[in-house]
Amino acid sequence: MNARQPCELLLVVDGHAFAYRAFYAIRDLRGPGGEPTNAIFGFIKAIDRLRDLLKPTHLLVVWDGGLAAERLAALPEYKAQRPPMPDELERQLPKIIQYLEAAGVASYQKDGVEADDWIATITRRATCAGMRVVIASSDKDFMQLVGPAVGLFNPNDKSEKIWGAAEVRAKTGVEPAQIVDWLSLVGDSVDNIPGVPGVGTKTAAELINQFGSVNALYERLAEIKSERLRIALQNNELIVRRNMELVRLNDQLPGEFSLENCRVKSASSVSLRKLYEEWGFRSLLRQLGGAQGELFGFV
Repeated sequence: MNARQPCELLLVVDGHAFAYRAFYAIRDLRGPGGEPTNAIFGFIKAIDRLRDLLKPTHLLVVWDGGLAAERLAALPEYKAQRPPMPDELERQLPKIIQYLEAAGVASYQKDGVEADDWIATITRRATCAGMRVVIASSDKDFMQLVGPAVGLFNPNDKSEKIWGAAEVRAKTGVEPAQIVDWLSLVGDSVDNIPGVPGVGTKTAAELINQFGSVNALYERLAEIKSERLRIALQNNELIVRRNMELVRLNDQLPGEFSLENCRVKSASSVSLRKLYEEWGFRSLLRQLGGAQGELFGFV
């Protein structure tokens, strides 16, 4: 495989996460026909902002294709507490895909595959090809992927700083390579993964820093002075080890995937104009009236 230029940057966007964020950030925006357009508008503005900040040479939006069968087999309650997608948001997703196509932005979804795992796989492939990667998502699972060539853009961080290892340590108290171990102890209420009772984020970080890993922790469990904590860890060892498999992202998914297809392409101003008119986006129409590509930073 030919090495890529160091300046090449792949921006990978967690599609559903940004669509949800846009949907709830903007209320009751509707097109001329009365159809909801709040998620579409907010998503477009978010993508524009990311492109303006990061100037990626490659850009990909990844969508969830369902829950991983192996995770459901290990924990049937995995993500079961999540409410169904609001109907008004679901109706806007195909239109967001239309926008991406018109804007020259690649998007990807595979049935039965969680977006997190595809993002992990794509990130590994891109870094192996010599590219830098920024993952745009607020999902804490992605902190395990952070490294010298991989950063994390958290839309909840108003500083708009790209997170590296220092930011992960400041947030969690552990290194990116220890995030899986840390989360396996803490659990993840968002994904309905229970942790060890009585072990919060601070205690988990202290344990991982003391022992280095979950494996070492259980090999040296007798060294834990607190009897309450030692018993809790001992009684929940199977849960912790199961959690490690649930939390660890799969970066080895099979299938053909072309990084070249993610290269930022020129937009179709004709297609964008038609969509903006249909959705009643007057401000975006005015911006589109300038020099082609000026707003979006197309290369």
